[in-house]
Formats: sequence, C-alpha cells, structure tokens
Amino acid sequence: SSHEHKLNFKKSKEACLNYIQDALLQKQWKRAAEFLTCYVESLEKDYSRERVGPSEIIWRIGTEILWHHSQSSMKEFSCFMEQMKTLGVKRYLKVCLEHVFHLLCNGKIDEAYQNLSLAESWRFGEQTAIQDKEMKLIQAYRGLLDYYSWSKQKNILLEHGEDGFSDLAVEQEMHGYFRKAAVNLKEIIKIPGVWDVFVKCYVDLLEFYGDHNEARQVLNEYAYNSKFPANPNAHVYLYQFLKRQGESKKSLISALKILHDIVPSHELMIDFNTMLQKSKKRKKRRLGLEVIFAALDYAGWKENAKAWSCLVRQVKQIVTSEKHLDWIKQEWNPRKDWWPAFHFSRYLAKRNWQGNKSLSYEKALVAGILLGKDCKYFKYVSRQGCKAQLKRFRMLKKFVNKHNPVYLRISG
Repeated sequence: SSHEHKLNFKKSKEACLNYIQDALLQKQWKRAAEFLTCYVESLEKDYSRERVGPSEIIWRIGTEILWHHSQSSMKEFSCFMEQMKTLGVKRYLKVCLEHVFHLLCNGKIDEAYQNLSLAESWRFGEQTAIQDKEMKLIQAYRGLLDYYSWSKQKNILLEHGEDGFSDLAVEQEMHGYFRKAAVNLKEIIKIPGVWDVFVKCYVDLLEFYGDHNEARQVLNEYAYNSKFPANPNAHVYLYQFLKRQGESKKSLISALKILHDIVPSHELMIDFNTMLQKSKKRKKRRLGLEVIFAALDYAGWKENAKAWSCLVRQVKQIVTSEKHLDWIKQEWNPRKDWWPAFHFSRYLAKRNWQGNKSLSYEKALVAGILLGKDCKYFKYVSRQGCKAQLKRFRMLKKFVNKHNPVYLRISG
C-alpha cells in the first residue's frame, strides 16, 4: 500500500542517515560519501515535510565530507557550494558564509571577497528582510577583508623611508579601504553579540587616524553595555587600550577588577597583582593577595614562576612585618585541605627541582610558611638546595625556620 511504501521509505532513509553518521564519527570519509550519494538519489521519492529538510542535511554532511576527504579539491568544494546555494533560499547567506570561510582557510582572499560582494547584492523578496542579520554578517566580513587590505597598504607606506607616506597613490588606496572597512565594521558591533575580531580591527583603524575618543567609546560600549553577553575579551581590549593611552593606575585597576571577577585565572592577573601590591591603600594590597591566591587555584598556573614570585613577595612582606597575618589565614583556610596535594607533594617537589630551581625555591618558601618546616615540599627542596651549596636555599631554610611560629598562628 501507499502508506506501507512511505513507512518503509522513511525507515530506509533514517537507516541511511545513521550509516552516514557512523561513518562520519569514525572518520571514514569515502564510506560516508558513498552513503550520501545513495541518500541523495533516493530523495526523489520523498514527499515528507520535515523541519530540517533534505537540502540542509545534504549541505551540512556534504560540507563535512568534502572538507576532510583526501581526494576532494577546492574546485569540487566550490562547485558543491554553488549547488547548495540554489537548493535553499532560506540558507543562501549561511552557505555563502561557509563558502567564504573555506576560501579564507585556503588563502583565497580575492575569491572570498568576490563571493562576499555577490552575496551582499543578493535579494529575494521577503527573505532579504528575514535574513537581515546574516546580511550584516556578510557585510562585516567584507569589512574585515577591507581592513586586511588597508593593513597591507599601511605597512607598505610605513616601509617607504623615514618620512613615511611617500607614495600618494598607495595612500589614497589605503584611505579608500579604511572608509569601506570602517562603515561595515561599525555596523556589526552595534548589534549585541561577541564581535572580538571586528572590534579589534575597528579600534585599530580609529587609533591609527587619532580618533581615540571614538575608540574609547566603542570599547566602553563593548565592555559595559548590559545588552551584550559577558565577554572577558572586551575588558582585556579596554585595559590594553587604556594602557596604550597612558591612563591612570586607577583606570587600569578598575578594568582588571571586572576581568578578575569573570576570569580569575586570566594571564593578566599577574599585572593586576603587581599594580595592587604597589598601592598604598591597604584594601588594594589585600585584594592583590586574593587575586594571586585565586589564580593559583587553577592547574594552568601550577608551574607559573611569575605567579609564585608574586605570592612570595607579598607573603614575605606580611610575615616579616607580622602585620595582616589574618589576610594569609583567610586565604589559606578554604585551601588547606586541597592545596598540599595540589601544589606541595613530594612528587611535585622532585619534578620542580629537576625542571626549574627558581620555581621550586618560590614554592618551597610558600609551602614552608603555610605548612611549616616539616612540609614535604619544603624539606625536599631545601635539602637539595643545601646539598648543591646554593646560598639562596640556605637563606630560604633560615627564613622558614625563623618564622615557623607564623605557621602555627595561621594554622591555629
């Protein structure tokens, strides 16, 4: 019957898709291509109206196969993409973007730009308005390539002698790229979203031409506008801009404080801690200790010698003066159950000593203060340092022994 025929066809179609999925997961690109061919040939009999249509399935799977297949070529990929553009009006701009990304990954800058220009001129009734955001993205990527061309021209001009802009034709061409890039980049960053690469390029254009107020406004909007999603990079770009402009430490600390709240393990926490330690305000120095302890909670910082050096510097100041020992105690209490195994095991002492003696010195001092002179890490490193007759490690041992009562106060 007709019903049975449709049911059997649906089952065989689903089975075919399952075979394709299995081949993709196992990276069997040739096998996946063969099943996809069977799937395409069978679609002539398909009268179903599913939410994800066959054309989208073919586009997504076909793209994945052609990207990885050992025998596929740029010509075949481009030919496939052109066919996909004609299969679904609703996905036309998305397919165009994917085609452009593939061209860019293969260094075909001019072809990518040409495809973006063609996509920008595309119109199809009401679909044009529906796909307004995709169209803005098309324009933004065209602006990105205009920025790339502007950057190349800028480098050419800067290399022309000590007086800089000597080639008027190149300079005029560069300004043309600037105008086109600025218009499209400015439009995309008005839409709430994560636009890191577009923001960086737009700010670079503005800074080059001395429009620092506009650059500051763009970065402030990107970082602080509540309509935009939380984005650590937005605060990084703002901090880097403020630093280039020679802004006050207060402004720099303010920018990094928000970054610390979002990503306490960010590499800029070294800069943040350094600025806070130099502050005359007790509240900021206290925050500095909190920042460096928080950073060292993450595995990526375990062997960061700079971070341990920052912690050593502040711990030594506190221990020597015996002021604010409560700061160390407050930071240590929630960590004393897991930091010893995480940072201060005998295995790590041996590995750190063999790999980086400066790191082992810094960690041993912290371990000795936090865990006392009987700490495994401290005992191993100080013993090895004294055996090697390194004066620095003899002084380390004396310092920890002298301030062992501090450990008792912190642990008590």
